[in-house]
Amino acid sequence: MRFIVWPLRAFIFFTLFAFALNNQQAATVRWFFGVEWHAPMVIIVLVAFAAGCALGVAAMLPNWWRHWRSTRQARREAAPAAPAAAPQTAPPSEFASEHPPRIGV
Repeated sequence: MRFIVWPLRAFIFFTLFAFALNNQQAATVRWFFGVEWHAPMVIIVLVAFAAGCALGVAAMLPNWWRHWRSTRQARREAAPAAPAAAPQTAPPSEFASEHPPRIGV
């Protein structure tokens, strides 16, 4: 599997690197009230991608938080009460088999 993943990563890296090299010309983003931002096009695309990722994560945070709280509450309710005096068990001996022997091995 490693032989497939590393060439795929290298291909993606070099493709994005070539994209960045081909989009170095200046671009202008015009906002409201005459505000302008001048930057290389690749930077503008990168900022737009990062802003979209951040907005997507921010939109999912309430659901993640709600799920985390309900899971924590369910674990707390399902946890058995600790016994007052736990029975003492001897540690497993290095000579005793914890598992039955395999047949045919």
